[in-house]
Formats: sequence, structure tokens, C-alpha cells
Amino acid sequence: MKNIARALLNYFFKGLIVVVPIGAAAFLIFWAVSTADAALNLTDFIWKDSQGKPMHIPGLGILNVVVIIMIAGVLVTNVITDPIKRWFKRWVNRLPFFNFLYSSIKDLTEAFVGDEKKFSEAVIVEVNEFGLKKIGFLVQKDLAKLGLPGEVAVYFPMSYSFAGQVVIIPVDKIKPIDRNAADMMKFVISGGVSGLD
Repeated sequence: MKNIARALLNYFFKGLIVVVPIGAAAFLIFWAVSTADAALNLTDFIWKDSQGKPMHIPGLGILNVVVIIMIAGVLVTNVITDPIKRWFKRWVNRLPFFNFLYSSIKDLTEAFVGDEKKFSEAVIVEVNEFGLKKIGFLVQKDLAKLGLPGEVAVYFPMSYSFAGQVVIIPVDKIKPIDRNAADMMKFVISGGVSGLD
């Protein structure tokens, strides 16, 4: 009887290892998409049913976002000229708090999907005299403008989080990693348990 209970418990834990990550990932994706869809679905305000209640059309909020992003991409690429971009930049600079949020989010977005991706060069950094090493991403190769010639800025993502920290260290303390940056980011964020397949 003990052997049967042990085998059943073993099967349960092995099943848990498969089901929990799939279920959690599916739930998080569903939650993010449904939350965004509900927040951005304009049909609640525009269309009403025969009783005057808002008529919700699932998926229309996400479609609204995709269409707005595509239109913005077309406008920025083909219509918006340099004078308009300069005018927008001057306008944003007059709103300090908005400018801070806008430029920070813009820089972070460009770091992942822009023409000059920032998290593309993974490095190993020796952080103390005992040989402790951390994996990071080289984000600035020249800090002479800050009065720090020969030093670089390295971003260290936190495991199991999308937070991180930037440290400034001498260039001779870093060592490039000959691996794909996306794999190394996955390795660090997962706490070192995935990404090296």
C-alpha cells in the first residue's frame, strides 16, 4: 500500500511540474489580454443593445490597439516630418513629469524593439574579490560624458522579475558571453534554470 501511495504521489508531483507552468503562463496571458481588451474596448461606450445596456464585443479592444499602433507606424514613417517631430519634442519638454515618463518608456521600448537594441550584448562581470560573477547586459560602452573614461554601464536584470539595476564598472571587469542575448535574459530572469538549451 505504501508503494502505491508513493507512486501516486510521484505521479502527482511530476504532473504538477508540467501543468503548473503551462497553466500559469496561459492564465497570465489570458489575464493580460482580457484586462487590456476590457480597458480599451470602445464598444462599451458606442454601441448599446435594445435595452440600452453597453454591448461588449470581445477582442475589439486588442484590435483597437493593433490598429492604432499600425496607423502610428504609417504616420511616423510616411507623413510626420522633422519639423513636426521637433515641435512634438518641444511640447513634451514643457511637461516635466510627462516628459520623464514618456522618455523613460520610449527608451525602454526602443531597448527591446528599436533599431538600436540595448540588451543585445551579454557579459559576465566579476563583482568582488572572491570571484563572484553576475550576468548582465552592456548598455553603454563609453561613459566619458559622465567623467568616467574607461568605464561602462551594465544592466543586471533580477531573477523572477522584470526589475533590474544598472551599475558602472571598469571595462576590464567585464567579459563578453558568446551566447544569444535573448537566451541569456531568459537564463537570468528564470533564476538560472532555463535558457541554456
